[in-house]
Amino acid sequence: MFFRALLIVILFSLSAFAGPVSLSLPDSLMALSEEVTRLTMSLRYDDALATAKRIRKADEGVGCIIENVVRISLFDDCGDTLSLQHAGRELEECKSTGMWDALRKFELGYVQVEMGRSVAGAMTTRSAAKLFEESRDLDARAFYAIYAYYMDKLFSWVPFKSDRRAEYLAVLDSASAKSERFWPLFLTSLAWMYYDKEDFNTGFKFLQRGLGKAPGHPVLLQLRADMLYRLKRYGEAAQIYEASAVDYMKRTGKSIRYWCSVLNLIRIYHDSGDKARAAEWRAKLKDPVYESMKSWMPESLMDDLNSRSLL
Repeated sequence: MFFRALLIVILFSLSAFAGPVSLSLPDSLMALSEEVTRLTMSLRYDDALATAKRIRKADEGVGCIIENVVRISLFDDCGDTLSLQHAGRELEECKSTGMWDALRKFELGYVQVEMGRSVAGAMTTRSAAKLFEESRDLDARAFYAIYAYYMDKLFSWVPFKSDRRAEYLAVLDSASAKSERFWPLFLTSLAWMYYDKEDFNTGFKFLQRGLGKAPGHPVLLQLRADMLYRLKRYGEAAQIYEASAVDYMKRTGKSIRYWCSVLNLIRIYHDSGDKARAAEWRAKLKDPVYESMKSWMPESLMDDLNSRSLL
């Protein structure tokens, strides 16, 4: 769930999309969807999937989307690529309308990009953008804000073009505080935007808010460590990533986020001046498992390490 905003928004175009402009649900289903988010952020993925299936019995389309959001979160945390593939197949087939179909496309676009189909991901999600823009629903406005922020950034060089990024940040701030269903996506998108702006103190503040809602969440902790690294608080960043490597090895084995921990520790220790510790973590990359998973590593992280000859 937590890195998709950076992957699916570039080069989108707007297109009209008919249907109701709300992500609201009947009270009973709203309560269940909020419970799905709570269970997911507590790493209780099996329980979250079971709860999503209860929604699916009442509303096939909405339940299908929510169930596969859980599978995407399972991939994001545990590196379960089979869950990602499963989500992609089901999101292709989910029957939904209006705003929920826009959300289906938003999620499907992320899956396609993660699977290496960047152009298809952009084409899949572009029709959702106009509907998100037209809705007054706060959650819908926040989804549109993710898209629009990066579009405004992309075209910021164009003379006389309006730049509403401050407005979009405010929308995401509000939605991440108020939404019980989608706050993890809104908050992490917001944190990455401030990271991109090199306002690491503000990004750190939002991650503290997120960890207040989901204490100890492993993905939020890694993002917190990224902010600390950029703030040159190397000791604190290393401590989080050392613990993260141990946690992921125990829960998932040598998964994507385990290797992200290793890669980040290489540059943290290098930049802090502890070349011996950096070399110890670099030596772990000789593992054939890493070679088989290298294509799943974050591009920006790999670019940074390669550009400085740290690999």
